This record gives sequence, C-alpha cells and structure tokens, in this order.
Amino acid sequence: MGAQYSHLSLSERQSIFYWYHYQKKSVREVGRLIGRSHTTISRELRRNIYDYYVPTYYPHPAQSYYKSRMRQRCQREPLKSEETRKYVKDKLSKGWTPEIISGRLELEPSLVKVSHEAIYQYIYKHAPELITHLARHHKRRRKKYPYRKNKAKVIDKTSIIDRPEVVNERIEIGHWESDSIESKGRSCAVNVLLERVTRLVQITKLPSKKSVDTLHAIEKRLSQHPDHFIKSITYDNGTENAKHLQVNNTLSCESYFCQPYHSWEKGAVEQINGLIRRYFPKGTDFKAIHYTKIKEVEEALNNRPRKCLNYKTPLEVYNEKCGAL
Repeated sequence: MGAQYSHLSLSERQSIFYWYHYQKKSVREVGRLIGRSHTTISRELRRNIYDYYVPTYYPHPAQSYYKSRMRQRCQREPLKSEETRKYVKDKLSKGWTPEIISGRLELEPSLVKVSHEAIYQYIYKHAPELITHLARHHKRRRKKYPYRKNKAKVIDKTSIIDRPEVVNERIEIGHWESDSIESKGRSCAVNVLLERVTRLVQITKLPSKKSVDTLHAIEKRLSQHPDHFIKSITYDNGTENAKHLQVNNTLSCESYFCQPYHSWEKGAVEQINGLIRRYFPKGTDFKAIHYTKIKEVEEALNNRPRKCLNYKTPLEVYNEKCGAL
C-alpha cells in the first residue's frame, strides 16, 4: 500500500522556489529532492504564477492561492448539471424525497449521479424556494444528533461481571439498582432506586439529569436507611452516574456498571420503570408534576403486592428485615 497523499506545505513550496529558480534544477530533480512526483511539481508551478515584477512562482502567494482554493471547493454548487437540476426540481414537486431522487438517478444513465446530501445542500444553499417540497419544511437544516458539550465521563468503573454472586442471587439485602427516567424535552428527570431483595423503590424528582443532581438524590434517599441496607449500587453507563465514587465514599458502598448497551442487566429497576410509566407515560413533562404526586406513586408501588415476594408488598418485606421505614 502506498503512502497517503498530502498537500504541499509552505516549507515544500519554499524548497521548490529555491531549487527551481536559484539552483536551476529540473522539475524531475526537484520532485526527487522533496519526495514528490514531477507532475505534482509541474502542476504547482503552472497553477500558482504570481505577477510580481516578473510573473513567476513565489512560495507565499502560492500558499495563499492554495488556501483560497480549499475554501472555495466547499462552496461550489452541488448540482453542476442543468439537466440534473431540472430533474431534481421536477421530482421534488411530485413529492419525491432527496433520498428517492438520488437512488433513482443511479438508474438514469443520461444524468449525473448525485447523493441525497448534495441535493439537500443545493436546496438550502442555492434554491431555498424548494424547501416547501420537503417532508418537513425546516427553514434551517437541523443537526442529526443532539449537541452536548462538556460531557461528563464515568471513570473507575467496576463491571457487573465482577459483581459478587451474593448480589446476583439476591441472597442478602442492601444491593440497589439505579436508573433515570427522562422528562419530555430533557428539561428534568426522575431518579429511580430499587433494592434487589425487598423490591423497595425510591423515586426522586431531579431538576436535571446532571451527575451532581443524581449524586445528591441518591445520597439523600439512601442515607435514610440503616448502614447494612446499603452495600452496592448497580448503574448503567449514562453520564448522570459520573459521580458514583463520591456516592461510594459517602455511603460506604460499592458500585457496579452494566456492560455497554446492556441496561437489561439491571432488570429489576427496568421492570419497575415500566410500572412507573403507567402513571407517567412517555412524553410526560416532569416539570409539571408536583413532588407530592411522585411520592404518591412511590408509596403505591411499595404497597403493591409482588408475586416474587410471595404476594407480600415491598414495604412489608422491608419492615420484616430492617424495621419500620
């Protein structure tokens, strides 16, 4: 495999100028000296003539020409062919999408092939009157993915694979699972904590899904329980869990993380999320939900008999093992 091609640098252009003009070396010799093809040198000399006293090649003007060409190459009209432009306009007016038009052009041997991205660029940069023919008449193109800056990182994670069997088999109490339910428009969130043996659930409304808010919610809710009832917390890989080490220090517990894209590995809390969604369906704006309503749902779930608890309620099992909450 050959070396990857790269554009000439300013230092290379200065060498070309020195060897070609002052040393009077041939184009082929200059090419060998800087490790470039002689055709590259020839094209460089030919396209970057600068009229300064005597029209000739100079390195700094050549570098400026190069930068100008690089800027302009992204501004060229995406659809160069008049026939292609007419075809695109006609099909858009008939309700075809840019993706369909691009795919159909592959079957039209007489027309220039263009990507759907080129069609979108043509519409938004050169023919905004065609926006009305798009499925969604956005005046500006939207980002494909949500933009998030300063994204927190979850560090020093212990995989769920290394979680002790005593946790996996629900032999002892004190092992929790944590998850977040996002609000409509990501304006705020709800943190859900579930103890794996008793199925006791703690639901806390958060002002946001930021890690600091999740940290405060977990510390506040779990600190209300006896120390022996807080031994570990299992999380997914969401950035709201970035401060898990601070939780460990405060509550003297361990943290474990599901494998990437395996949130089902903390299935108990995922299952309770489904029950919570019966009260707050997807699309619910938690900003409009009062804290007392969240508390009512928590109490309802903790007093709901569970088949896995031999039809006892989570609160009854908790009181048997830890005393009254």
